[in-house]
Amino acid sequence: MKKILLLIFLMFPISIFAIETSARSAILMDMDSNKILYEKNINEQRSVASISKIMTAVVAIESGKLDDKVTIGREINTAYGSGIYIKEGEVLTLRDLLYGLMLRSGNDAAIAIATYVGGNSTNFVKLMNDKAKKIGMNNTVFNNPSGLDQEKGNYSTAHDMAILASYAMKNNEYKKITSTKKYVLKTNKNVYSWINKNKLLSLYKYTTGGKT
Repeated sequence: MKKILLLIFLMFPISIFAIETSARSAILMDMDSNKILYEKNINEQRSVASISKIMTAVVAIESGKLDDKVTIGREINTAYGSGIYIKEGEVLTLRDLLYGLMLRSGNDAAIAIATYVGGNSTNFVKLMNDKAKKIGMNNTVFNNPSGLDQEKGNYSTAHDMAILASYAMKNNEYKKITSTKKYVLKTNKNVYSWINKNKLLSLYKYTTGGKT
């Protein structure tokens, strides 16, 4: 039987297709073992923009304050770009802010989270960088909680961000948030209905979460 199978294999060789991507840097990594299955410029340091919010979420979740009520302060007035449009004096839980952060990529949510958890953005960014070093992200520097390229943006590599994504997805709270397709919230100032920007959650049934 083995000879017959070998003969068939030789007569009908298997076609092998290589992975192709137009991205300048890319990585495919097994989440459980962190084994790299495909790589392209994975150690090239580049701006990582809003993917930074994965670390913002991790630090916030691990603070143990998810059910705390957060009153939005004046710091929110410095936010720009993508947002969930929360207002000064509005009250949400830290968990609510994380849904706004991950589903809608809210820069205002990032600032509110950093201010509450760290006392201010500077202290929070230190927590982000400390966490990065602890989990082996050796080529990463965070300068803000949102990923906006201000005077100093956030820089990392495809490999480091894969390490971060793998770490984050092992946290059940993070996994639940990032896999949510829709989140409805009523506060003292507004009613929100946030649809996850990650279209893969609807287009590919095996998608378990992530960050656009």
